[in-house]
Amino acid sequence: MTVDLNLEHLPPPAKKKDYRIGAIGAGFIMRDCHLVAYGHAGYRVAAIACDVPEQAHEVARLRGIPKAYDTVAELLADPAIEVVDIAVPPHRQLAIVREAVKHADHIKGILAQKPLAANYRDAVEVVRLCEEAGITLGVNQNMRYDQSMRALKTVLRRGDLGEPVLATIEMRAIPHWQPWLNMSIHHLDSFRFLFGDPERVFVSARTDPRTKFEHRDGIVLYILEYTSGLRAAAWDDVWAGPAREGAAPDIYIKWRVEGLDGLAQGTIGWPGYPNATPSTIEFTTKRQPGVWF
Repeated sequence: MTVDLNLEHLPPPAKKKDYRIGAIGAGFIMRDCHLVAYGHAGYRVAAIACDVPEQAHEVARLRGIPKAYDTVAELLADPAIEVVDIAVPPHRQLAIVREAVKHADHIKGILAQKPLAANYRDAVEVVRLCEEAGITLGVNQNMRYDQSMRALKTVLRRGDLGEPVLATIEMRAIPHWQPWLNMSIHHLDSFRFLFGDPERVFVSARTDPRTKFEHRDGIVLYILEYTSGLRAAAWDDVWAGPAREGAAPDIYIKWRVEGLDGLAQGTIGWPGYPNATPSTIEFTTKRQPGVWF
């Protein structure tokens, strides 16, 4: 049986790219990730604002954004803004969404960071506000759009691996930490994207020796149990050894899915930042025995 190697790893092209985007937040994620990606993809960022006006103006100059507002309220009130990209800590998103839905006459879409809120109650409220205002809400769960994850989803959907038995993600990487940053949310969402919601979740966590601010869950291990028998597990290790304290680094994110009829494995490229490092996938299947693709 011939194996189809069109793994649909790229999303379908956008039907419209000239939406006028208002960027809220001017930190690392917005400045060096979102705005750079918008530029590469050909999207139009019309304005930016954050709670530090000087920072918003600086990022506007750096990324060629025509308007920088001194307040978020001014940006949201701009009738030219059609889509809002919110990249602020989760405990601040609800207040911004409350203000944004007052401008549903011109704001038609909101992209919010993950986690959507600091607790479930506030997250539900964000969803309710957008639904009642008729605004499309998206949560920036970006790992499910990683090329290797999209390719893996295709391989699973086509049945090349058969029934999934075991899925793992092993992360040994040092993030750009902030007190509210959560790395496991990427991997938990990827498991849900690939396999749906589990029946049970088991978690063990400890502090990260390198991180100085108060925290409990710097290094996290967890297992997702599915009714089918599938087990999905991840090691989210942000310590990754004393790589910044004098030892040689060994930084990576690897994933693997074993099924009854095949095996797929690969890597995620972001730990190579700022170097552009592609994600990877390879797989083998009983449909074409003895061959790795």
